[in-house]
Amino acid sequence: MVLVGKITDYLRLIKFSHSVFALPFAFTAALIAAGGVPPLYQMFWITVAMVGGRTGAMGMNRILDRKFDALNPRTRNREIPAGVVKAWEAFIFTAIAFSFLLLAAYKLNPLCFKIAPLFLFVLVTYSYTKRFTWLCHIVLGIALALAPLGAWIAIKGTFNADILPLCFAVMFWVAGFDTLYGLQDMDFDRKEGLFSIPSVFGVNMSLWIARMFHLITICLLLSLVPIFKLSGLYLIGVLIASGLMLYEHLLVKPNDLSKLDMAFFNMNGYISITVFVFTLFNYLLP
Repeated sequence: MVLVGKITDYLRLIKFSHSVFALPFAFTAALIAAGGVPPLYQMFWITVAMVGGRTGAMGMNRILDRKFDALNPRTRNREIPAGVVKAWEAFIFTAIAFSFLLLAAYKLNPLCFKIAPLFLFVLVTYSYTKRFTWLCHIVLGIALALAPLGAWIAIKGTFNADILPLCFAVMFWVAGFDTLYGLQDMDFDRKEGLFSIPSVFGVNMSLWIARMFHLITICLLLSLVPIFKLSGLYLIGVLIASGLMLYEHLLVKPNDLSKLDMAFFNMNGYISITVFVFTLFNYLLP
């Protein structure tokens, strides 16, 4: 029972359930790259790489931000500042997660293994950006956009610019919802000298910036239709995802941020899964 409890603490530390954000977009890219359902072997190692990379990145974020988390009323009960998980334990956990990313890259193909250190660099360093630029949301978006890019290279064994619209769609999608999520810490960030779109531009402008990011996301997702000759089923999925993004923004109002958690987790999980499922339908159904 002690072991189970410790594992639960680690999963809470890195918010394992939030893997649902990037993983479906990795699968979407894999489907498009393969022109259908890829071999199970490749899908397995793509999953290992994505979960390992995301887990390591979140673990590193928690380690690097532990002092700020301890000062912030919203985050002071997180596992490291609360003393549930020691910083050195989190570091070992993070190193193991990144090791799985490297192993998966090695198993997939030579190019994946060669570019894995670059991916690791982005995943490790994005946590520092909030200390000096409000573009930190874009950098986080780039980190998650590595998921579809990595999955494409995993299947193809080479890079092709055709996949970049999907990568940029993920980047702006993440930047948009992370901007909304950052509204919770606007006052704390200003007090501690941290940078974010909300701390620099305020609530109203931040909402408009997030809306612009998500509008760009929708346009980029739609651009995949002619590039990859996707069917109306994929288009239906994008329209549903667009409706979910609209609902996400309706949940968050300048004078009422009480539904931010619902907008952040529920809606964004549904969005990524919807795009993946309807891309899958595109290849499975005539």
